[in-house]
Amino acid sequence: MAKSSGMGMNLYVDGYDLSSDAGSLSRIGGGPAPLVVTAINKSAFERLGGLRDGAIDFMTFFDVAALAEHAALSPLTTSDRIATATVSTTLGDPAASIVCKQVDYAPTRAADGSLTVTVPEPANGYGLEWGVLLTAGKRTDTGATAGTAVDSGLVGGSAFGLQAYLHVFSFSGTDATIKIQESSDNAGDAYADVVGGGFTTINAGNPAPFKQRIATATNLAVERYLKVTTTTATSFTSLVFAVQVVRNEATPVF
Repeated sequence: MAKSSGMGMNLYVDGYDLSSDAGSLSRIGGGPAPLVVTAINKSAFERLGGLRDGAIDFMTFFDVAALAEHAALSPLTTSDRIATATVSTTLGDPAASIVCKQVDYAPTRAADGSLTVTVPEPANGYGLEWGVLLTAGKRTDTGATAGTAVDSGLVGGSAFGLQAYLHVFSFSGTDATIKIQESSDNAGDAYADVVGGGFTTINAGNPAPFKQRIATATNLAVERYLKVTTTTATSFTSLVFAVQVVRNEATPVF
């Protein structure tokens, strides 16, 4: 991927697509706090990684339409939220996700008449995680579908498991299951389910909007190619969702 601007970014929060309401993303960041452990026999700082943190903070324009920002953000839920910022809506492009707490919803009316809301979303539990889109932004399936694969470029795959984030924006039908599958070559090696790579089934008990973070074992071998497949035990007619995957390059510690 060449150098690019921030044009065409998307923002999803808990299965709500806030892309058309968000005016800016003031922070997409995180990492371990540096702990200074410099010994007296050193001539430069020594540091260890401390607590991991992160945030996706943004500004939205006030919008009372169905499934828009006011419906998504005004309840100020105290439970964990999931926010995902995508660099684009192209399959395999970078995206960042976070399990977070929404700590404010305070609209501001400026002198020019504009009504905007600044929303801080600090991390809760895992910090910010960068990965890639396994769907081209929002994907719509009208029945069980095998998606298009994303090539990690890692010959032999990786050995430290993965995390994945799901947003379900709408659903019509009885049930649908979204899962991640893998192949070593995207050809002769048939796709198989990633162990621990299945999301909770979407049905009447788990309706849209819906969100979830999953994590596999941290020593799981993950093959080079990954894709998202949807299945159903009964039927569905429309499933609109997005998935981001984070492939670990080393053993993660949360």
